[in-house]
Amino acid sequence: MKIRVLLADDQSLVREGLSNLLKQQPDLEIVAEAENGKVAVELAHKFHPNVVLMDVRMPIMDGVAATRNLQQQLPEVKVLILSTFSDIQYLTQALKFGAKGYLLKNTRSHEIADAIRLVHQGHTHFGPGLFDQLLPLVQESKPKITQELEQLTPREKEVLKLIAQGYSNREIAQKLYLSEQTVKNHVSSILHRLNLRDRTQAALIGTNLLNS
Repeated sequence: MKIRVLLADDQSLVREGLSNLLKQQPDLEIVAEAENGKVAVELAHKFHPNVVLMDVRMPIMDGVAATRNLQQQLPEVKVLILSTFSDIQYLTQALKFGAKGYLLKNTRSHEIADAIRLVHQGHTHFGPGLFDQLLPLVQESKPKITQELEQLTPREKEVLKLIAQGYSNREIAQKLYLSEQTVKNHVSSILHRLNLRDRTQAALIGTNLLNS
């Protein structure tokens, strides 16, 4: 089954270029194109894409606001940000509101296609250097994070480490010889104990375990 993709960018030439490039991938299908965030949300309700490739700066409704609306209304839809800007504010806001990845527009087409596949599978994905911009923010809150991590069980810490490495629930289940439902229960417990919104935030927190 093909991965259904919605393109959201205010520049028609960018949309056309991305569409032509991604259509060459046999497992990807472009189901709709939107010129701003408002239209992207409307089309997502109509076409139910698996992944929205979302620009940040757009008129009427920007990509961050559109991401927030999508995650509130259609949480099963994954959002992958594709932007000209690597500004830390855009990056953190997009992740806060549920984006599963962030790429720059100078990313090669096959790498964008790979990122779409990874996000669709439940992984998080960042372009080169973008994750490094987030680490200082994680380090600033490290004392509080360390204290909260002590609340986790040894098994939950194992799961959190694998989330930080980009593994999906199914892959974690296979690696730890657990059922996928058990892994889902552990993930829910981790998010609750650490007061996190989603597994993207959990992945950032998990870097502390990997580096400890």
